[in-house]
Amino acid sequence: LRKLAKEIAKGDWRLFLSEYGLNPASVADGSVTDRNVIKDKDGGKVYEYFEEIMLQGMVIGAAKADIEEILDYVAAFVPKIDNWSVCDSFCISLKKVNHHKERVWSFLQGYLHSVREFEIRFGVVMLLCYYIDEKYIKDVLSILNKIRHDGYYAKMAVAWAISECFVKQQEQTMNFLQNNNLDDFTYNKALQKIAELDRVDQRTKETIRSMKRK
Repeated sequence: LRKLAKEIAKGDWRLFLSEYGLNPASVADGSVTDRNVIKDKDGGKVYEYFEEIMLQGMVIGAAKADIEEILDYVAAFVPKIDNWSVCDSFCISLKKVNHHKERVWSFLQGYLHSVREFEIRFGVVMLLCYYIDEKYIKDVLSILNKIRHDGYYAKMAVAWAISECFVKQQEQTMNFLQNNNLDDFTYNKALQKIAELDRVDQRTKETIRSMKRK
């Protein structure tokens, strides 16, 4: 799929995406409705295959365009995300973020404060992919601490992000783990993920396990 996405991105990728109903204008005018549904030539509904949706995301990631146009397509695509695999693969493909961190940081805030499970997961996975560094770690942990959603995939994304924070910014993340407002499930899952990482030494793993909430 990645190879195919790169080939499509070399051609008229906008036309390709439009055939799947990905039109940034539909986000601006609020006309995005059913996720993963497109219209056939007679106006009937056609449900997309998992692989088709995955490919669309990869094409956006590989497309050559300015960041504002890419973000327009990202906004059009996010409503199609309804599973962790599409979400995480899409986030990983958006390498252009590394060159536009401040702009994308602002763009992500709406998703990080969303009430939709996979919009939150999208925002959180974007943070763990591109923003766990010395400059952003304080803000990342603050955002993770405020996320409240009962959805399993939102909670697991937060736990995963915290484990990545621990590996890359251990001191600040340990302080966070000792004083936070996370729900017990997310907190304990974060500890579990940290303890499972090969990049964490055994002594630290023992400390982490001892911090589990009963």
